[in-house]
Amino acid sequence: MEERRKLPRKYLIIYSRVFEQSLGKLLGYLSDLSEQGAMIIAEEPLEVNAVLTLRFDLPDPKIFHAHNLNITARVAHCNIDISPAFYDIGLEFLELNPEQKIIIQTMMDVYEFRHLSQPTSVK
Repeated sequence: MEERRKLPRKYLIIYSRVFEQSLGKLLGYLSDLSEQGAMIIAEEPLEVNAVLTLRFDLPDPKIFHAHNLNITARVAHCNIDISPAFYDIGLEFLELNPEQKIIIQTMMDVYEFRHLSQPTSVK
């Protein structure tokens, strides 16, 4: 599959819960994030091209000054995960306001998974 992502994704060390806002239904857990979209890991598939209003739980209200982030997104893809009991669901954010962009950037900065470099041997 051709990679169409223009911005690099950030894998997160915290898996925030993601809900469908109007029903309050848990859809899955945030896996990675960019300024244009996200991927969630879910137990149930979602219809590709469906437009949803989502509520992301924010991990630390002290950092974000809020408990959640509401975003409208389009389901870009839905594929079976490496673990066949789950689905990888790609979401494309629609029309983010400046405050939402700041929260997303902060989440990427604070909660990005960083690989530890291997120590060099001393000779």
